[in-house]
Amino acid sequence: MKNLRNQATLLIIIIALFVQCREPEKTSTPDTNRPNVLIINVDDLGYGDVGAYGATMVKTNHIDRLASEGRRFTDFHTASAVCSPSRYALLTGEYPARIDLFGAMFLREPLKVDTSKMTIARVMKAAGYATAAIGKWHLGFGNERPVDWNKPLKPGPLELGFDYFFGVPVLNSHPPFVYVENHNVVDYDPEDPFVYGEKSETRWFQEKFGLSEIGGAKAAHYRFDDRDVGTTLKDKAIEYIKTPREEPFFLYLATTNIHHPFTPRPQFIGTSEAGRYGDFIHELDWMVGDILNALDEEGLTENTMVIFTSDNGGMLNQGGQDAYAAGHRQNGKLLGFKFDAWEGGHRVPFIVRWPGKVPAGTVSDELSSNVDLLATVAAVVGQEELAAKAPDSHNFLPAITGDPEKPIRDHLIIAANSKQHLSIRKGNWMYIPAQGGGGFTAPNVGDHTFGGPAAFPFTGQQNSDIEDGKIKEDAPPAQLYNLEEDPYQSRNVYNDHPEVVEELQQLLDQTMGR
Repeated sequence: MKNLRNQATLLIIIIALFVQCREPEKTSTPDTNRPNVLIINVDDLGYGDVGAYGATMVKTNHIDRLASEGRRFTDFHTASAVCSPSRYALLTGEYPARIDLFGAMFLREPLKVDTSKMTIARVMKAAGYATAAIGKWHLGFGNERPVDWNKPLKPGPLELGFDYFFGVPVLNSHPPFVYVENHNVVDYDPEDPFVYGEKSETRWFQEKFGLSEIGGAKAAHYRFDDRDVGTTLKDKAIEYIKTPREEPFFLYLATTNIHHPFTPRPQFIGTSEAGRYGDFIHELDWMVGDILNALDEEGLTENTMVIFTSDNGGMLNQGGQDAYAAGHRQNGKLLGFKFDAWEGGHRVPFIVRWPGKVPAGTVSDELSSNVDLLATVAAVVGQEELAAKAPDSHNFLPAITGDPEKPIRDHLIIAANSKQHLSIRKGNWMYIPAQGGGGFTAPNVGDHTFGGPAAFPFTGQQNSDIEDGKIKEDAPPAQLYNLEEDPYQSRNVYNDHPEVVEELQQLLDQTMGR
């Protein structure tokens, strides 16, 4: 009997030692009070493309529901008026101008994000979250130029803190027209490789480009059906939301809606008063509705922070021109369009719903930016120390859940497509250190890149520097606007306030280390 007692005691000691040795391997304990975080980053959705922001020719009932159940921001901006640099800002919390990223990226370009850099996904992983990116990536893959699409596509999202990626590798208007899952092209067959310079077997749509830039990979191209991309990404997001897991999730969902080509599913064609542009918005709203329903069905709504925003303002492409001619105003009354330093290029919808934390049906005019999302979600999950590694990112959680007495941001840097138009906002002042918008400037109605001063006769917009579709000879060399007095930038007051111009130019140079 004594022998048995000794053996039992020894067994207990061994088990205790084993448990003690194993304890340090635990990374984080699931905490049911931590919210899931879902960021819906829409493509090219303008300030005036949503009912809650004044749209009347399109119906966005589900997006409007988010606004009625959460908080809508009226002075939220993207750090760039262009898609790739805007996404860089959101994911890294760094101004894209710091790495000389101003324009869009295409199929040959490698990963633009340094894999050693802090990212929003790494912040969430450090807090014990499952992380996923679904949708449009548009930040490159691998380390070599041109990208070899026949090899594993890494580094990529998985090397930046995401556990899972599924989506469109570049964008829906440019090749390759395939899906990528984690490191691999979906349905890739090594017996039928990608070939640069060959025509791809993919459907043609108006404002879909580069069909002859890379071909081969027939099965992979066949999987990509333009009219089904929105549904595919939506369904993948719902599948991810419904996957059983112990830890909370962080999902970055980047839709291809409403970027050209405008390819809604058949049931949405002709449903809006704004042509195919508006029909694509209707499909987007349906996608958002299905995702919100999935949260409801899984009992996750009360403990999920939903953030809805756009990567830049609405574009005056061919579909956008048709919508504008029909009476729709994709950026409301704001001056300019996607790619511009003017407000229409970068002031975008931003809505947050977080039941019990964010007051429902409220509005904030706090100056904020998508570059601030890293620091803000870091504050949500208690990872402020990691956010300090992204100094351009400011925590505006106090403006999401409350009403700060003082502005959170002193100033904000905003980039256009043109490097010369790298601008600064401070208080009510907006300073653009060059003439024009800094975006597209094609001269003719019907041009895909129609924009700039040449578009003013078409849009009816007004600006004191522009007459008959051209910049006046005596226009100031740069632009200054008081947005409190002139929110639609109709009068350039550069010559009236030389002291403000000097202050803002110095602050811009100081901030950018010039």
